[in-house]
Amino acid sequence: MTDHWGVGRAIFGGKTVEVPCTVEIERTADYFFANAIPEGIELRPGDRVLVHGAPDHVAFGEKLAFETTATVYLAGPVERFWTQWSALFELTELYHCGFEPKEVAA
Repeated sequence: MTDHWGVGRAIFGGKTVEVPCTVEIERTADYFFANAIPEGIELRPGDRVLVHGAPDHVAFGEKLAFETTATVYLAGPVERFWTQWSALFELTELYHCGFEPKEVAA
């Protein structure tokens, strides 16, 4: 039997990869950030990352760093093209914000 869905997955995406992941989270007076760095894989436009085992809450003053795993959903050619194309239009929205004189913004 022929797998017709295999062609669709190759074009639109659907391949998943399980990789180790380093997670850093800090919530202090100086910093408020979270970084998840999948290891051993190059992320490209349209790829999505699902981090496993990340905490749902970090108290103020805490700084965490730990190793876990992540599932990377790789984009296919169509999804990658669409992500790059639509990003061009979203980028132009950044040009509009925050550059008006004070009189206009008030």
